[in-house]
Amino acid sequence: MKASEMRSKSQLELEQELNDLLKEQFTLRMQQGAGQLARPDHVKKVRKNIARVKTVMNQKMAGSAS
Repeated sequence: MKASEMRSKSQLELEQELNDLLKEQFTLRMQQGAGQLARPDHVKKVRKNIARVKTVMNQKMAGSAS
């Protein structure tokens, strides 16, 4: 998901998206540890999406504080 798409979401939706991504990251880490990970590149994509969501959330918080 692009950052521009995330900016149109509410804070609650962003928190839900972050929670979903963190759960997915945990699942992928468990699969990787067990040697059952089918798509190793997906770990990197999820990690970058988590960073995108957190960045947008921080931008919204800074914008509302100013």
